[in-house]
Amino acid sequence: MKKGEIVEGVIERIQFPNKGIMSVEDTKVIVKNTIPGQKVSCRITKKKKGRAEANVLEVLEKAPDEIASPCPHFGICGGCNYQNLPYEAQLSIKENQVKQILDEVYISQNQKPDYVFEGIKPSPIRYGYRNKMEFSFGDAYKDGPLSLGMHKRGSFYDIVTVDQCQIVDPDFRKVLSAVLTWGQENDIPFYHRMRQTGYLRHLLVRRAVKTGELMVALVTTTLGTYDLQPLVNELCKLDLTGKLVGVLHTYNDSVADVVKNDKTEILYGQDYFYEELLGLRFKITEFSFFQTNSLGAEVLYETARSYIGSLNENGEKDKIVYDLYSGTGTIAQLMAPVAKKVIGVEIIEEAVEAAKKNAELNGLHNCEFIAGDVLKVLDTIEEKPDLIILDPPRDGIHPKALTKIIDYGVDRIVYISCKPTSLARDLAVFEASGYKMEKAVAVDMFPGTVHVETVVLLSKGAKGPVDLCSARTEVERRLVDSRKVKVDFSLEDMDLSEFKGNATYEQIKAYVLEQTELKVSSLYIAQIKKRCGLDVGENFNLPKSENARQPQCTPEKEEAIMQAFKHFGIV
Repeated sequence: MKKGEIVEGVIERIQFPNKGIMSVEDTKVIVKNTIPGQKVSCRITKKKKGRAEANVLEVLEKAPDEIASPCPHFGICGGCNYQNLPYEAQLSIKENQVKQILDEVYISQNQKPDYVFEGIKPSPIRYGYRNKMEFSFGDAYKDGPLSLGMHKRGSFYDIVTVDQCQIVDPDFRKVLSAVLTWGQENDIPFYHRMRQTGYLRHLLVRRAVKTGELMVALVTTTLGTYDLQPLVNELCKLDLTGKLVGVLHTYNDSVADVVKNDKTEILYGQDYFYEELLGLRFKITEFSFFQTNSLGAEVLYETARSYIGSLNENGEKDKIVYDLYSGTGTIAQLMAPVAKKVIGVEIIEEAVEAAKKNAELNGLHNCEFIAGDVLKVLDTIEEKPDLIILDPPRDGIHPKALTKIIDYGVDRIVYISCKPTSLARDLAVFEASGYKMEKAVAVDMFPGTVHVETVVLLSKGAKGPVDLCSARTEVERRLVDSRKVKVDFSLEDMDLSEFKGNATYEQIKAYVLEQTELKVSSLYIAQIKKRCGLDVGENFNLPKSENARQPQCTPEKEEAIMQAFKHFGIV
């Protein structure tokens, strides 16, 4: 078997997050975006000792339980992976993935898994569950007509108009169609990142499930002046099941392909809406973090609350609770009625301000929310916790913050994770420090996709006295030796939000090599940065004279570098 060879095989299982596994000539072949039971023809793209990676060319035979997707965009749009499977089969895949990843924490240490796994809890609804979508403007092919939707699977540039998307409420589809028609009829250009020309960038739509309130934000550059009132009039005339409460115009001249706020103007109504969750009311703005599946969030937080158990065994509200990575303070506010005080820490200042306002809105006066990095803020809080709740970003907890959390020595920790491989890495450190995973459960918040949440209860003292010096040595050893927890580490799967827009040249090289097996130089990266109008830093080797010749980046390597730029949020 060699790179470029075409092989056939049957997908045996799915490795988190979306890696189909099949065996060919005693070699493990990873084929993304497949489902168990499919017979596929694919081309080898990478070959290493004992394993290979391949891209699907054709599905030769459908899986036994494969069904027709209800979404006409499925397979073209890059948003969903499992819409061609019955929901029970989707749940089974996610449940087995989470269980296998958690078990590996013990198996890698030659231990028998010793915790209660409570399976997976389904989403209350399978379709129309998303309360927020960020659509992109572009074209479906080079110099094609204006499109508005999601990136085409495997494409950096092409945009698929998803006017029949099934994971959003019909109101989203009506708004998308109205905005797209307005843009096409008025011949308004989309922002072209390479040329840095054009006007239309993104369409942000948010809709509350419980209140039905809906807010729309058009994100543009400042490269042009257009009358947006006709668009507002069209949006106000739409026959929606919900209620349009605000239309915003957000300016974004950033090179990065992200929804960013340089300035926002209210074109109609207000710049916020309300949603309700487990009896609490939340004021949500354009960029407020809020779980994208409102009904699923109720299942998730009810599960977390049940794992926390009773805080008032003596009848007194005397417990201090830390809610770390608290977002808009949803969990903190759920805990406030039974705690003496809840302290939430969140790095995004806007989310902290929203948390404060929401706590006041709900009449909760024993919540304190602090803006800052958990790693640094923990050193400034005088009140010590009795219970800690963790809900970190996808890549888990910073190693130094993890040791500080462990040093508090609380009896119980509830960890909510949106990425089980990151959770497994952190669990290994907790286990080495005297904590025991009592129980765990998966919660499906994102039907049709590969994503899954996990809730874990950790308790201290189950393993007897712990030598803190020995434990810390063990923690440091495990942090250094990533082989101790086999969680299928990959740069592609990492959440690199802390590097967004600021990845190093070495990180870009590593990503390109892992994804394409191409080696690119700092010179090539700098050349592509310069073409994109980006700061090249100190790595760009300027020629000694204008006539001096330098090697130029090939189109193949340019595409690979651009994919890395997209991955790291540089463009």
